[in-house]
Amino acid sequence: MNFVEELTWRGMIHDIMPGTEEQLQKEMTAAYVGIDPTADSLHIGHLVSVMMLKHFQLAGHKPIALVGGATGMIGDPSGKSAERNLLDELTLRHNEECLKQQLAKFLDFGSNAANAAELVNNYDWMKDFTFLEFIRDIGKHITVNYMMAKDSVKKRLGEESKTGLSFTEFTYQLVQGTDFLHLYREKNCKLQMGGSDQWGNITTGTELIRRKESGEAFALTCPLITKADGGKFGKTESGNVWLDPKLTTPYKFYQFWLNVSDADAEKYIKIFTLLTKEEVAVLVKEQEAAPHLRPMQKRLAKEVTCMVHGEGEYDRAVEASQILFGKGTTESLARLDKETFLSVFEGVPTYEIASSKFNAGVPVVELLATETDIFPSKGELRRTIKGNGLSLNRAKLTDSEYLVTGADLINGSYILVQKGKKSYSIIEAV
Repeated sequence: MNFVEELTWRGMIHDIMPGTEEQLQKEMTAAYVGIDPTADSLHIGHLVSVMMLKHFQLAGHKPIALVGGATGMIGDPSGKSAERNLLDELTLRHNEECLKQQLAKFLDFGSNAANAAELVNNYDWMKDFTFLEFIRDIGKHITVNYMMAKDSVKKRLGEESKTGLSFTEFTYQLVQGTDFLHLYREKNCKLQMGGSDQWGNITTGTELIRRKESGEAFALTCPLITKADGGKFGKTESGNVWLDPKLTTPYKFYQFWLNVSDADAEKYIKIFTLLTKEEVAVLVKEQEAAPHLRPMQKRLAKEVTCMVHGEGEYDRAVEASQILFGKGTTESLARLDKETFLSVFEGVPTYEIASSKFNAGVPVVELLATETDIFPSKGELRRTIKGNGLSLNRAKLTDSEYLVTGADLINGSYILVQKGKKSYSIIEAV
């Protein structure tokens, strides 16, 4: 597989330094991507560079994931309007371990192959670097004029910036350049990849290698992913879409991909899956023929959810999705864990009732028209039941004298009340 050709058809190359493709065709090459360790989970914004590493390994090359422990203590000014919070070492080490577990779903770290992936932390070689060593061995090789010319610096110093740029952030490109120099020396790493906002930092590293080692190093960046409407990719009303199921449930994760626009689906399926050019072309035709069936969104959601969470969680997410659209059963509802249940019915009106009331049983008329105001009157409730318009936990209720007990509670906590086809309410036993 030609790595550059593969990324080109997928729309994953923004800038590439001359000679990069020739270097990759000449020999197995090591390349690294830096990952911000300010959280103990990756979010889908990280997936672009992770997929670059995955394609790189599939092309026979060696991927290195660099956790920026040292740079995480500084804060990268690229694309930021303010300085970052700085982290302590204990937090960074915890985050590093969590990130490696997630990266292992994409990259082969454990085999004996020559191109097995590696995880490194720049804190390991930066922590003992004294300030005097740094300005002597690194600082004197890169001029201030060169550093000031970088877009990330110019933007923070320009009129649009209200905060200015601290000396710590100004030196960030030298610290990142030192990482590239270290990996060039220790791991024979000749390529750094990242988002297009990293081009300035990456080329500082190639310049440092040229001046210090008289060596040749390369740079490749991918476009920053945006949505078709110009919004920020990977952000929802509740924040980032995380890979950790405790932070974003597999159901919500699946729903994110399922609900992208047609234009975004075609772009994302190339970037975030391993489907071939031919497979994508077939899906594009299917989408054009029947856009209302959303074949591309369904395949995108399946591929990414299976890759991150596994096939079992994907199956559960699909089943949970069907429940909301009237295709689920009482049994499928009962199989939902608490987090998924709450995700599926997020925003649905919820009423809290003391769990003790369900011990002896509550008449359904009392529960829905007196204990709660799901129905405005008992008469309307009885008419709805008579007209076959009420369901509890997806089962039609035909008896207006029915007693609701603890046995009706999903996960011992919830009752799903449905009026007609689309009007839902939740009763929670507390």
